Amino acid sequence: MRRLSYPVITALLAMAGLVPTTVAAPAAAAPRPDVAAGQLTDGRPGPAAGGFRLPATRQDEVEVISVRGAGPFRIGASLARLSAAGLIDWVAPDCDGVVRTGVTGAWAGKILLAFRDGLLVEVGTATAPPRTPAGAAVGMSFAELALIYGSQGSLIRNDADDASAYLVRFGSRVELFTGHPIRPGVGYLQVGPASFVERTFREGRSC
Repeated sequence: MRRLSYPVITALLAMAGLVPTTVAAPAAAAPRPDVAAGQLTDGRPGPAAGGFRLPATRQDEVEVISVRGAGPFRIGASLARLSAAGLIDWVAPDCDGVVRTGVTGAWAGKILLAFRDGLLVEVGTATAPPRTPAGAAVGMSFAELALIYGSQGSLIRNDADDASAYLVRFGSRVELFTGHPIRPGVGYLQVGPASFVERTFREGRSC
């Protein structure tokens, strides 16, 4: 089975109440006020200037998604454990040990998960919030992402050369921002191991 296409993901998001309805259209390459010129408005260095990240205490808030995961949904967590805790909603088998799920609790309506061989390998969102620790989110343009991440991020193409995405690496894990099928800007944000998230985008499949 091929990877779920973006329109299929959009349909799943709609079924789960995840399609964003209040996200403003991305600004036309204008720097966000808190990251202009690589500096935050309070004088601290911005992400492009000094790798600024929100304090660790913000990582578990519902507004933040990172390469570690989101809230209790940590990359590497087991599907069995999360299910036993009552945090998994619907389950949709994909292929070769990949399972995609919805969630319950505070993150319901904000994220979708992918597990491979029973372990969490991807957290994705089509809403804003959540935002990354650097402040990036669905609805932004690739130009805005470049202002936030500077040389840390890059625009990539898939192997079929028919889709673009903005990729930010953190060691062996990535943030991947893909486009929206009907409007400009980022439509979906995925985080997790590059071996799954990036490879799935480049090859157009999850198996």
